[in-house]
Order: sequence, then C-alpha cells, then structure tokens
Amino acid sequence: MGKYYLAIDIGASSGRHILAHKEDGKIVLEEVYRFPNGMVDNNGELVWEADRLFEEIKNGMKKCKELGKIPASVGIDTWAVDFVLLDEKGERMGNATAYRDGRTRGMDEKVYEIINEDDLYARTGIQKQIFNTIYQLMAVKEREPERLFGAKKLLLIPDYFNYLLTGKAVTEYTNATTMQLVSPETKDWDFDLIEKLGYPKDIFMEIHMPGSELGSLTKEIQEEIGYDCKVVLPATHDTGSAVMAVPGNEEAALYISSGTWSLMGTELSRANCSGESKACNLTNEGGYDYRFRYLKNIMGLWMIQSVKKEIGGELGFGEICDMASKSSISSIVDCNDDRFLAPANMTKEVQAACAESGQQVPEGIAEVAAVIYNSLAQCYKEAVKEIEKMTGFSYDSIHIVGGGANADYLNRLTANATGRCVYAGPTEATAIGNIAAQMIAGGELENLRDARSCIYDSFEIQVYKPVQ
Repeated sequence: MGKYYLAIDIGASSGRHILAHKEDGKIVLEEVYRFPNGMVDNNGELVWEADRLFEEIKNGMKKCKELGKIPASVGIDTWAVDFVLLDEKGERMGNATAYRDGRTRGMDEKVYEIINEDDLYARTGIQKQIFNTIYQLMAVKEREPERLFGAKKLLLIPDYFNYLLTGKAVTEYTNATTMQLVSPETKDWDFDLIEKLGYPKDIFMEIHMPGSELGSLTKEIQEEIGYDCKVVLPATHDTGSAVMAVPGNEEAALYISSGTWSLMGTELSRANCSGESKACNLTNEGGYDYRFRYLKNIMGLWMIQSVKKEIGGELGFGEICDMASKSSISSIVDCNDDRFLAPANMTKEVQAACAESGQQVPEGIAEVAAVIYNSLAQCYKEAVKEIEKMTGFSYDSIHIVGGGANADYLNRLTANATGRCVYAGPTEATAIGNIAAQMIAGGELENLRDARSCIYDSFEIQVYKPVQ
C-alpha cells in the first residue's frame, strides 16, 4: 500500500475527512469521518463555531490513527472570504463571523467613497459580492476599530486551522484572492489599496501558493492525535480545489462546479479586468499553478434544495430529477434574480415569477423542479455565450464536477441547451482536488496535467451528447 493523504473538506453544512492513496495508478478514496457545520446566532451575530470545528478536525485525524492509516500529509479547504483576527499572543479576538451576517450592509458605499467600483474591479478582477472580505473589514473598522487596530494577524478560516496545527501563520493564495485585496498582476497583497482603505498593513500575512508545504504538526498536536504528518496547502478555497479536479486537459475547457452554487467558467493564464468583463459579472479568482478561475456565480441547486425541503418530503434528489424529466412545462425564470437568493418560500417565489411573466404556473414538485432545471440550463447557455465572447475561444464541451454531476436530467438539459458535449464527474471534486495538490507536493503526481489525467482514469465520468 502506498502513502495516504488526508483531505479535510469543510463546507457550510458539514465537514468530512477523506483519505486517499494510489492503487494500480488510480486514486482511491475513503471517507473516514464526518461532522456537522453551520452558522449559529451569537447575540445577534451569525458566526462559525471555530473552536468546535478545530476539535472535529483533530477527531477525524485521530480516526486515521485508529484505522492504522497514518497520512503522509493533510490539507484543509473551506469556503472563502471569512477570517479571524489574532492578538499579540496568537489568540483569537472575538468571533469567526460568517459571511451571511448583516454587518456588511452599506459597507460597499463606504469602500466606494475611497475607490470607485470600476477602479476596484480593474485593480483586483474580483466581482462584487457584499460579503467579500474587503467589505467585512470595513464593517470592523467602522464598528470595532479597537479590535481591528489592536490585531497582529488576520487569517482566513483554513489558514487559522493550519496555524493551530503548525504554529505557522500564512495566507494561501486562492482564498486570498476572494478577499478583493490581491493584485492579479503581482499575485500579492495590494498594499497601496489596503493603505487607502485604512486597514492596518501589518496584519496581512505572507501569501503562499497551493502545493506549498507548511511544515509539521506542533508537539502538542502530535501528542494529542498520536502521530506527526506534513501540512500541505491545497487550494484552500473549496472551489479552487474543485476546479483542480476537472478531468480535462484541453487548452480551452469549460467547467461547472455544481452544488449549492453553480460556478461556471474556464481557466486563464492572465486575469481579464476589463470593463466588459465587469459588465458580464465575471470574476478572476486565483487558481493552482498561477492560473485564474474566470467564472460566473449562478444560483445553482440551492433552488432545488429549498423546494425539496418545502414540498419534496422524503423524496431524494434523484427521484425529483426523474419526476421533473417527465413534466412538459416550458416556463423559465431568471435563476440569478436576487428574489431567489433567500426567499421565505422558494416554491411560491418560482410560482410568482412565472405568474408575473405570463407563463404557466407550476404545481407540485415535478413541475416546480422542471422549471428550475430548465431555467438553470438556460442560464448556463447564456453564460457560455458571455465567456466565449470575453475569451475569444469556442468551447466544444463542458465538464460538470461536484454533487450536481449526479443530476442526470439537468446534465441532459445542459447538453441540449448549450449544444455542447457534457462530461459529468467526479462528484467528490473538492476533496479530490485537495488530494491532487498533496500528491503533487509528495511527488506521486508530476503536475496539474498529470493529476487531471489520473483523475479522469480514476473516477466514473458520464458523457451526455446534445440532441439536435
């Protein structure tokens, strides 16, 4: 048996520890531990339970010891933009506030008093999301200046967990870019921008690239979990890891990282920070090997997840997909309309949107789901046009990775709507991309191209050809 590698993949609703090794030239996965996650209300502030999450990280690492499968390295990925502040003793100051907290309301205007929105995009290439770190920091500066200016370190969530494991404080590049404070030219902090905004420069740690080895576990952690291993930086932004697992080595490949959100895009060697790109609402997030994830945020399966809770009962997503495929309703809604971001009732919101536009109003889970799936496919079609316009490439195929790769009906609709061949899988893309970065660092895979070829050979890929 070869070396083991441990991916700790923490999402907004759960986290899991996935062990991997190579066998007969293929990557083999084993989930060894799973734990719940979620934002909690702390005196009116939405926060992450950072202390509990770190205990769960250690619990899963202990599980590897129990199984007799000690990893050579471990890598952690999470969601983006959220951070903690540390004091001079390296202890956390206050809560790990979550991105859905309302503290950023109005903070965009505060930022634009200093730098206008167009110039900010030209400088960073990152699309505006009100929860981006740049706006979160403005909220702290406005409301708790003593905390911001008393801090010695700022660490994003996975960087904080790495710090607790190793004692080393660095910031991983792919996640750093989501903060809207990194230059796509230098791949480093835009300290001039940071200074203009009035944020203390000294709290920003040195940026390290994914694939970097951070070091060994502290003696305290070694004693607690029963072994030592290397901590390696994957793309700590979960989408960055998922894109690493896209099993296509074409010069120009389109992908959809499909889950709660659909992140549709391609990879560029140079960021596109033009006004035209901003108008298309495309973003340039940092990726592995100095690539840029040039992508668009689309509402995604959040809509189906919400409807399932409301009227789906015990039905599984596969069953809902199958029922939707037998519906003949043709109504379409704009999935990217803000009305679908967090409605009181998604089902009623979809029905209202259809009624307002003079279309057939869906009734029951099959019709509502059919409207959503057809609408998502149309969104993907429009996104393809925008990306092709901005890149000058013509894309023959689309790779769908993540949980949405299992949505058979949506995959067929996507192939037909876009006129492109769809390659669906792998579903565990984030963990696999995390593992791939570790295997490259460990010398078991040569580079990103080699990793993607190995991923293609290791996991089932479903092919959907468009029906003309």
